[in-house]
Amino acid sequence: MALLDWIAPESGLRVEGDGIRLRPPRAHEYAEWRELRGMSRGFLQPWEPTWPADDLSRAAYRRRLTAYARDREAGAAYPFFVHRNSDDAITGGITLSNIRRGVAQMGSVGYWCGRPFARHGHTLAAVRALADFSFRTLGLHRLEAACIPENGPSRKLLLKAGFSEEGYARAYLKINGAWRDHVLFGLISPLRALEGPDEGVSV
Repeated sequence: MALLDWIAPESGLRVEGDGIRLRPPRAHEYAEWRELRGMSRGFLQPWEPTWPADDLSRAAYRRRLTAYARDREAGAAYPFFVHRNSDDAITGGITLSNIRRGVAQMGSVGYWCGRPFARHGHTLAAVRALADFSFRTLGLHRLEAACIPENGPSRKLLLKAGFSEEGYARAYLKINGAWRDHVLFGLISPLRALEGPDEGVSV
C-alpha cells in the first residue's frame, strides 16, 4: 500500500475548481470509489467501455493506481478524482490522457460522474479546472474530447466548458461492447492564442 500511496506526497498535486477540487486517486479511497461506481453502474455503462468482471475489486483498483502512477511519471496522463469541497466526497473522476508533446502539445479529456451527483455542476467545474491546469500548468495548446451523439448532457457540458464541436467520427470507440460513433470537440488554449505564431519549433 505504501508504494501505491506515493501519489499523495508525490505532488500534493491538487487542482482547485468552482466548488470542487481534483486530486490523484489514492489507495485509501478504494471503498468510497467502489461504492460510488457500484451504485452508478446502470447509469454509467451505456457511455463507457465494458466493465471487466473484476472491475470493482481491490486488486483491479490497485492495478489502476499502478497504471496511473506510471502514466503520470511518463507525462502521458493525469487522472484525478473529483472531490466536492463541502465534504470532500468523491463525485466522479476526470482524466487528461494521450498527452502529445512536440508539435502537437495536446491531450484528451475523459470524465465520469456518479449517479447521486449528476446535474449538480461538479463535472462541469472539473472540466473547466482541468482545462486551466492543462493550459497554465502543463503548457498544452489544445484539448480534445468526444461523446456518443445520444449523450445530450455530455454534449451540453462540453459546450458550456468552452469546447467547440468539430466533427463526427464513425465507429470511433468501443463502448459497452459495440463500436460507437462519436461527436468530436476541441478547445484551444486562450493563452497560446494570444502568443501569436511561433518563429520556430524544437521537437
